[in-house]
Amino acid sequence: MIIAITGTPGTGKTSVAEQLRDKNFEVIDLNLVAKQKGFILGVDRKRNSSIVDIKKLDKHVLENYSDKSIVFIEGHLSHLLKNVDKVIVLRCPPLKLKQNLIKKGWKPEKIKENVESEILDIILCEAVDLHSESDIFEVDVSKKSVKDVSDIILDMVKCEFKNMKKYKIGDIDWSEEILKDF
Repeated sequence: MIIAITGTPGTGKTSVAEQLRDKNFEVIDLNLVAKQKGFILGVDRKRNSSIVDIKKLDKHVLENYSDKSIVFIEGHLSHLLKNVDKVIVLRCPPLKLKQNLIKKGWKPEKIKENVESEILDIILCEAVDLHSESDIFEVDVSKKSVKDVSDIILDMVKCEFKNMKKYKIGDIDWSEEILKDF
């Protein structure tokens, strides 16, 4: 089973992935794979980010990981892969997300873009365009430690993603935050 761990940059994907790795799960860093395998098509200079060939990345994931019992694919593009079985979207309140990105040293315009993306559910909307709603889950990380979030994900796996109503999509709504100045 291929499980995508996605979310707006700054929501904690990499930290959660490290916890899962520490528990001996196979976790694939999607950004690293894209660079190592030459799936970078170019650079979006305005956004200062790589343009990734999602089709080649998706094919690579299918060919190399579909036979695994459990593999996590971590990265903010992982929900765009058609060959994942489940998608877990990490969600973070806009103010906390802003603080996380400031700590990472991000530029104000990039912070604003990502906070707005989180408010508007961009990652979730993209995931819903490609995957069945029953295969997508949202985890609000706002009052949870990294360990708590990784434990939630492991519980989802243990329960085979059944009876996970509290993580169904659509319950997290930051839309009122759009009126605030970030």
